[in-house]
Amino acid sequence: MFREHFPTVYSTIIKMALTTSDTARWIGHKLRSEGFQAFLVGGCVRDLLLKRAPKDFDVSTDATPSEVVRLFPGAQLVGAHFGVVLVNGVEIATFRSDQDYADGRHPGSVVFETDAKKDVLRRDFTINALMLDPFGSEAVIDYVGGVDDLEQGIVRAIGDPVRRFEEDHLRMLRAIRFAARFGFRIDPATLEAIRKLHARIGRIAPERVRDELVRILTEGGARRGFELLDESGLLEDILPEVAAMQGVEQPPEYHPEGDVWTHTLIMLDGLRDPSPALAMGVLLHDVGKPPTFRIAERIRFDGHVEAGEKIAKEILARLRFSNDDVDQVLALIGNHMRFGAVERMRESTIKRFLRLGEFEEHLELHRLDCTSSHGHLGNYEFMKERYELSPPEEVRPVRLLTGVDLIAAGYLPSPQFSKMLEAAEDAQLEGRVQTKEEALTLIRSLYP
Repeated sequence: MFREHFPTVYSTIIKMALTTSDTARWIGHKLRSEGFQAFLVGGCVRDLLLKRAPKDFDVSTDATPSEVVRLFPGAQLVGAHFGVVLVNGVEIATFRSDQDYADGRHPGSVVFETDAKKDVLRRDFTINALMLDPFGSEAVIDYVGGVDDLEQGIVRAIGDPVRRFEEDHLRMLRAIRFAARFGFRIDPATLEAIRKLHARIGRIAPERVRDELVRILTEGGARRGFELLDESGLLEDILPEVAAMQGVEQPPEYHPEGDVWTHTLIMLDGLRDPSPALAMGVLLHDVGKPPTFRIAERIRFDGHVEAGEKIAKEILARLRFSNDDVDQVLALIGNHMRFGAVERMRESTIKRFLRLGEFEEHLELHRLDCTSSHGHLGNYEFMKERYELSPPEEVRPVRLLTGVDLIAAGYLPSPQFSKMLEAAEDAQLEGRVQTKEEALTLIRSLYP
């Protein structure tokens, strides 16, 4: 029992479980009062034992879905086929055993059980299969050695790992995600099963793969996650374009750290609570280097930004990222080399640069890029100061001229209008004109 393994923190864990979720406590006591079993189960128990705040609480019970709905009017049947009912944000799942995983993701049928152990044995990893009884005996129920694995920092499949991954192929990515997030190692037999079955990840819906990749990138331990993806064979299956970075050398005067893959891993190691778009931007910012590698006096990657945008767009479409995320990732890739020229930019160009959406993410990508290579942060500090000290009205002022003004001044509408308006705005951003009349005078001199 957990009390024997962690005696100094046991009472604290129980107190956290009892106070963190009033809803889960109420549900548990209600089920118990009606004669049913009720336990906290899964990730919330794991996180409590690791002294982390759970994101949500799940309750496991021998009450059937119909009995749960009877006890909790207004409950939602979110997965009645699998025995899952939602009550005020807490999932209540009936003990079950799973049958016939025909599609490599979901059981074809389930059998509701009254034995909690049978429910535990159908789960994925030992650290996710612990039950906590804060409603009665205050005991951690461990049928699979999950407490020992938590103590030793091991992600281990329950039972036969090959069978676990044949049942649900997505579990292979989940194993890597948990190992990366918690800094755990993967049990050798479990890792060997992933190596054996890794190609089956291609059967999983792209959205599910995307979600797991994003979690690996954003929940902590992104570098370790991608090292494990590579070690397991999954990286080549999911992101062959990223795997292609391995062994692609870079000019040592700019990249003493090594090849493109090493550089990217170091950047991933520096991520701190990134958005999905920033994380993917970091991962893919140099994805155009492998196909553009050449040697001419030194190693060169001519056009790698444009190539990277094209490749990234294909990857993001394949994994079905949202349009907003696609736009931001492509913007991060497309602009990451511009920082090299910021101190030579015209004022109008700098201000237009600062207009990029989520500019702080562009700054962060550039900071990581520098600290993971040559270490020079002068351009980063220059643009960071400009970003912090430039009020919005200076970066994006109300334009002095519009197309209507040009027509009123006697110009006929034409494709040149965009260039004329851009010239007027450049002058405005640089302080060379302050009024509409001054802007029109400038345009008349440029376009008589």
